[in-house]
Amino acid sequence: MENPPVIIIGMHRSGTSMVIKMLEKLGLFVGKQKDLNHEALFFQKINDWIMHQCGTRWDNPTLIRYLLNNDDIRKLSKDYISFIIKTPHAISYLGLKGYIRYRTPANLPIPWGWKDPRNTFTLPIWIDLFPDSKVIHIYRHGVDVANSLKVRQDKVLQEEKAIYNKRKPFYFLLPKRSGFTDTVRCTSMEGGFSLWEEYMQEAKKNLNNLQNRAIEIKYEDFLDQPEGNLKTLAQFCNLNADESRISEIAHQINRERAYAYRASKKLKTFADSVISRLSENGYYE
Repeated sequence: MENPPVIIIGMHRSGTSMVIKMLEKLGLFVGKQKDLNHEALFFQKINDWIMHQCGTRWDNPTLIRYLLNNDDIRKLSKDYISFIIKTPHAISYLGLKGYIRYRTPANLPIPWGWKDPRNTFTLPIWIDLFPDSKVIHIYRHGVDVANSLKVRQDKVLQEEKAIYNKRKPFYFLLPKRSGFTDTVRCTSMEGGFSLWEEYMQEAKKNLNNLQNRAIEIKYEDFLDQPEGNLKTLAQFCNLNADESRISEIAHQINRERAYAYRASKKLKTFADSVISRLSENGYYE
């Protein structure tokens, strides 16, 4: 394949959106239809389908091992995805003109790819389909990740609580369908942190055999030296981006987001309590 895909993996709230937005500005095609997190809806739906088979989801992803260890289901899944990416469903990613011209993302003559944190777990299937794929893994301090998830879920909970109190009388006739939060697990620091560990461990395992087709970027290092790291990523993705453009985009980064937990006594205390678990994943403070 002339232009194998660039697949971005990494735990939620770790900078995957930041990275793909910058790479898109430098010329990486990441799809026509995307959600608020800059995830291509086409590949997002395929990951939905993969995880649904396992009765799993982003906040409890390890059950996917049962699919990956079942040769028959894994081969059938590969066959189905290989078929579906050549159908009009791919218009979501390619656009109508792109689909008419190329029929499948695999025929694109330019660097292309997509981002979805769940790629961290579905990656083996994507590698089955695209053996020459390039993979970018971006990772962030686990305490900052867990806190970001908790803050988001606390906000969701308050919003859902207000809606519930307002609509409660109507549930007499029409029962409530959704829950009070997107993820109960990530309403606690320990829940979010342990999920981060699962993503980190899975990423390491899946990158073991990719050698020079994979690159890992620490979020905090990226913020410390955005221009150099962005240049490295651009070269990795075979993007023809001039240095002035790279510099322009790199200067838009907010460097203060690195190690944000240090500003909170409560979060520092939590970090101290999990220091050995942090060190197992490359963080020693």
